[in-house]
Amino acid sequence: MSVWRIVIAAAASLPAAAQAVGPEQGHPHEQLSLGALARIAQNPLAKVYSVPFQNNTNLGTGPRKQTENILNIQPVLPFGLNDDWNLITRTVFPVTSQPGLSPGQGSSFGLGATQGSFFLSPARQTAGIGWGAGILVQAPTVTEPALGSRVWGAGPSGIALTMRGPWVVGTLLNNVWSFGGGPQDAYNTFTFQPLINYNFAHSPGTYLSTQPLITADWLAPPGQRWTVPVGLALGQVFRVHGQPMNANLGAYYNAIRPDNAPAWQVRAQLVFLFPR
Repeated sequence: MSVWRIVIAAAASLPAAAQAVGPEQGHPHEQLSLGALARIAQNPLAKVYSVPFQNNTNLGTGPRKQTENILNIQPVLPFGLNDDWNLITRTVFPVTSQPGLSPGQGSSFGLGATQGSFFLSPARQTAGIGWGAGILVQAPTVTEPALGSRVWGAGPSGIALTMRGPWVVGTLLNNVWSFGGGPQDAYNTFTFQPLINYNFAHSPGTYLSTQPLITADWLAPPGQRWTVPVGLALGQVFRVHGQPMNANLGAYYNAIRPDNAPAWQVRAQLVFLFPR
């Protein structure tokens, strides 16, 4: 219940916060169609402030096949450095409710490791392709030992994207290495996320999407490293009292996974959009 109080309080403060940081006035998004807003929402390089609340319910986690829940609060803030370059920042705060992952281990609830990505991106696309490159930093904000490592980490991160007709296709990838601490805190993880969206021309703002989060834990034993989901989500962009929002709901099956990883994931997302 406390998690949702955090969400509601944060959501209530979003419009005022956006006005404080945004230089433009007069709500320019009111002139945008739902279809145009959907394409903006699907572009991680767009110059738009957004605050997604992404809830992932993982089914069949751990030796007793229990349910894990992770609420990712992940504000995205782009900044124009000059006429040629943008800096895009994305921070992920995971609020996790996790069952015991080994015999005799109890459940855990709290904040996991925070990840902050910082991308330099050209202000204009080249040959219809947008891209960004930068660094991901992982901070040891875990409130319980079972929710993540207690040491810092960092590594390279990148984005590439193209928009063709009804399609928005791209990819996000990174690799993060820990530094400091002992062997029990070490990590070396790879993330690859394809971003494929199809927008329905006859239903503005409605789209079909697949964004599986493919990961590898390079320190795990062979056969236990990869998690490869497959699935789909249906989404809709809409306005509530003039505020643009993006919601989607999907399900992913982990076709390749470690022994105690969940078999299924249900992903629900609500995004507050603040186009500039």
